[in-house]
Amino acid sequence: MKLPVIKHLTQFIEDNDQDYIIETIEVLEHLTEIETLKDEELDVLGELISNLYGALEVHKMIKDGKDKKTALNDFMQRVLGSIDK
Repeated sequence: MKLPVIKHLTQFIEDNDQDYIIETIEVLEHLTEIETLKDEELDVLGELISNLYGALEVHKMIKDGKDKKTALNDFMQRVLGSIDK
């Protein structure tokens, strides 16, 4: 996951609507079902999907009252904490 990408996607959600992100996730997940995809292509799709889900999580935290910077930092700390386990 890349914080600048998640930050950019979070801004997109604020400017538009989270439904665009949800629909994009659905399309990308559907693409992962193509049997002829190479591992590298699946990795790219997975990274995109992870960043999109991350942006939705950050957006939810913002809606729940956190400021954007705190929400982004808290999310990344949670991600890094789960990697360390």
